[in-house]
Amino acid sequence: MYSQFQVIAFTHSNLDVSEIGLLQIEEGERKVRLAAVKAEMNWSELLFLSTCNRVEFFFCGESSGTEEKLFHFFRTLYSKLPQEKIDLFVSNALHIQGERSMEHLLRVASSIDSMVVGEREIITQVRKAYEQSHKLGLAGDFIRLAVKQTIETAKKVYTETSISKKPVSVVSLAYHRMRELNIPLDARILILGAGVTNTTLSRFLRKHGYTNFVVFNRTLSKGETLANDLNGAALPLTELNDYKNGFDVLISCTGTDTHLVTPEIYKNILQGETDKKVVIDIAIPQDLDPAILDCHNLHHISVSLLQKISDSNLKERSAGISHVEEIISWSLTKFNLLQKERNVELAMRGVPQKVKEIKSMAMNEVFKNDLDSLDKESKEVLEKILGYMEKKYMSVPMKLAKEILLKSK
Repeated sequence: MYSQFQVIAFTHSNLDVSEIGLLQIEEGERKVRLAAVKAEMNWSELLFLSTCNRVEFFFCGESSGTEEKLFHFFRTLYSKLPQEKIDLFVSNALHIQGERSMEHLLRVASSIDSMVVGEREIITQVRKAYEQSHKLGLAGDFIRLAVKQTIETAKKVYTETSISKKPVSVVSLAYHRMRELNIPLDARILILGAGVTNTTLSRFLRKHGYTNFVVFNRTLSKGETLANDLNGAALPLTELNDYKNGFDVLISCTGTDTHLVTPEIYKNILQGETDKKVVIDIAIPQDLDPAILDCHNLHHISVSLLQKISDSNLKERSAGISHVEEIISWSLTKFNLLQKERNVELAMRGVPQKVKEIKSMAMNEVFKNDLDSLDKESKEVLEKILGYMEKKYMSVPMKLAKEILLKSK
């Protein structure tokens, strides 16, 4: 089975992320489509892993790495895709088999194969992918053991190495900078823009106890959606200059191509307050007019500053990769042994039933007359002896077989 374990993978390393999006499969369609391709390709097991920047198929079956079989796979699973897209996926597919597939799975879950090294979310994504594949009846015993070993390895990586110790995402870095400044949880927070970055950051702040939010957005309905999530208020971006309630923290990330917050607007929203403010400007180009930095007392957290910190932290994370590689190597060796033990168990799973059948024949046919002549106490003693021997005949051969197999490589 191990030699038949394979993966067809598409990640940021071998395909543009926008193209990978075409390989996503809606949850409601997965059961039918994945079961169909599993049957068509004659695979015994299948695990489908899908994230924002990777789509991978782990499976057990005959080699599917030839161009002909890859075409057959894509035509079956993605029948609505045009031929040029199928050609693209066939030519760019990463296909590996056997132990290298297991190593690949370990590297994925340990995040050294990720766009952002050390991001722990992937371990949850692998676990959920298995849970769904198991629920849909796609994954079997081998993939169960492989994922179990993978999760154990990833936990060891994140616990024992520095690969995920320092944040590298803009959102987490911005939050940590705020915490370093001891911003109180009731601070007045103005949010300019309700896009993905601001939404993620503000929800993160809400989760960590911040309570006072006002969202400004060009499309008011979108701003209201975010404000409702934050138990805050929403206003049109056009009313920013007239805002009278002051602020402690300003978070801005809009798509404007000019400086959204001019010196005049900044002065107006200050409402005469002179204490040092915090401005988190993670827009490109930045929303804050640079002239504001010369005229006002503020902590300016820019995207360029966060990028420098991120690059530094990534270097520190990368320094831990050699330790991760050692853990993965250890895990592969361990999994090889587990596989051999499991193969013995599967090969000898019929032994207990055979022993029971032999015992039954001996007592009910071969030695039936002899047993009938025994008194009650003698029969009880014999039953105990046979029961003891039955247990040993089940456990001893299994143990010896494992020892013999593990010694022979």
